[in-house]
Amino acid sequence: MGHQEQYNASRAVYARLNKKNYRIIIGLAVVCVVSCVLDILTAAASPAYRLSTKEVLRCLLNPGAASPGTYVIVIKMRLPISLMAVVVGFALGMSGAVMQTILHNPLASPYTLGVGTAAGFGASIAIVLGLGSIATSALAFAFAMLICLMIYMLGRNNVNSGSLVLSGIACLFLFQALQALLQYSASEDQNQSIVFWSFGSLQRTTWIKLLIAAVVVLISSPLIFTDSWRYTALTMGDEKAASLGVNVSFLKIKAFFLISLMAAVSVCFTGSIGFVGLAGPHISRMLVGEDQRFYFPVSALCGAGLLSMASIISKIIRPGSVFPVGIVTSIIGVPFFFSLVFRSNRNGRRG
Repeated sequence: MGHQEQYNASRAVYARLNKKNYRIIIGLAVVCVVSCVLDILTAAASPAYRLSTKEVLRCLLNPGAASPGTYVIVIKMRLPISLMAVVVGFALGMSGAVMQTILHNPLASPYTLGVGTAAGFGASIAIVLGLGSIATSALAFAFAMLICLMIYMLGRNNVNSGSLVLSGIACLFLFQALQALLQYSASEDQNQSIVFWSFGSLQRTTWIKLLIAAVVVLISSPLIFTDSWRYTALTMGDEKAASLGVNVSFLKIKAFFLISLMAAVSVCFTGSIGFVGLAGPHISRMLVGEDQRFYFPVSALCGAGLLSMASIISKIIRPGSVFPVGIVTSIIGVPFFFSLVFRSNRNGRRG
């Protein structure tokens, strides 16, 4: 076979692989839409407030023709919660994928690096001081950004990726201990609020919070996608990426800022939701490999689908009430965490 034939054959294989990856993206997008609609249709309320599927769909398609009660339940209560599950899942999945790429560690995610617990500590301070819901979200955001800055500063000092993840886990336990200290001195009502916030919940969603989260994701995601080939080069190592013309330092600064922003906005509105940022990229890696042109969007869509499905499960576990979605995602994510640990051990023994 001549060089031209080999080139044509390689191009054909590459084209088939790209088509398969695009089909995966389209399929996952459809799954997210279907899951979001099912989430809207799923009710956790008492039988007196439940709506039929026909009523919900009619209200979604023509809100103006719905009765006032149906409009409030579907448009003002269920719809923003369901959309927030997709937006936050998308943000956490994307953040986890970028973190794993720039830190060269498959265990990196906003949850394992302590972003959620830092936000929980900030929210706990606001609750104990009685500062109100706006201050609670603001302090949660501030502490989430703070821990991301700490991780970045450690990375600038040439700390290896394993040490960064261990530092993040140490911060996780530190902020858990500080939060426990606040709970020890808090009143019973304050303790209930702190515990409810730390479980992770979508039920505090409003249209304003959804709009803020959506705008951050819509601005940050394209800025990450445009650098996909640079992130792909980064998977070969910082020195190799630099030899290919990538400004590694600037790329990491930009990446840390964008993923910190997305992760912080997510957790400040919903509380600590674990393992979505770990499981989403893990599934994506199995589906499309390490080509960041597809790895990032598939990770984001996997995260969106996982959190949306977790939202559905949280409503049907205990009829008449909503189970904390953060507990559901943790239960789902633990097997992925163990599979990563076992896979790392097997690869280490082979090496």
